[in-house]
Amino acid sequence: MSSWKIGVQLYTLREETAKDFAGALRKVAEEGFAGVEFAGYGGMEADKLKALLDELGLQAIGSHVGIARLRDALDEEIAFNKTIGSSYIVCPGLGKEYRDSESAWKNTFGLLEEIGRKCAEQGIAFGYHNHAFELEERVGGETALDALFGTASADAVKVELDSAWVHAAGYDAVSYIGKFAGRIPLVHFKDLRKTEEGKWLTVELGSGEVDLLAIANAADKAGAEWLIYEQDSTQNAPFVALANSMKWIKENRLA
Repeated sequence: MSSWKIGVQLYTLREETAKDFAGALRKVAEEGFAGVEFAGYGGMEADKLKALLDELGLQAIGSHVGIARLRDALDEEIAFNKTIGSSYIVCPGLGKEYRDSESAWKNTFGLLEEIGRKCAEQGIAFGYHNHAFELEERVGGETALDALFGTASADAVKVELDSAWVHAAGYDAVSYIGKFAGRIPLVHFKDLRKTEEGKWLTVELGSGEVDLLAIANAADKAGAEWLIYEQDSTQNAPFVALANSMKWIKENRLA
């Protein structure tokens, strides 16, 4: 029995959630996903969103919340997430102003630690989600990703590893998952292929070059709680991409 469950990052369905937020959640449940990670709440009140999740049998995994709002409205976000039954609040990335120098990076490390400690005090775990730039930029002679998790304490800042962007940056996602064992409750499960122009394109699971089964196995060994399907852009309609990716998940006995 694997240690993780399968969820979806709702940014994948942003075109659909903008039209019918509740309807999109219903579709996610119908496809067999166990939980959702939020990127906005569709204007719903927390208690009504909780009731809808309960009706659909979906777990609120966590929420991606921009760093400015984490800095300025953290208590509000914590209260909302506790009401909907979410266990995690995650910083989804950083604008250039937070990382345009080594000193900026170090200040950001301190800010993330502070946010994480405040979350922990109120019973919510805090994490950081990477893109490729954290592996392309360096702080103190190491990648910014390693510097961040080497500086921030493990009890304050958890790892949400976007395995595909680690791959895109030229690193081994399996090794990184193992490196963060015990600290990595969430893994973004994403596939990629390069376009003719040499740019990375996120694609439906199983249709790119990422070794997804190796990543799933590594996540299991590292004690991850959730594999979270995400597709930054879909070539098919978003619900079609969702269905095709879940089909691959089930065919490979991951759910």
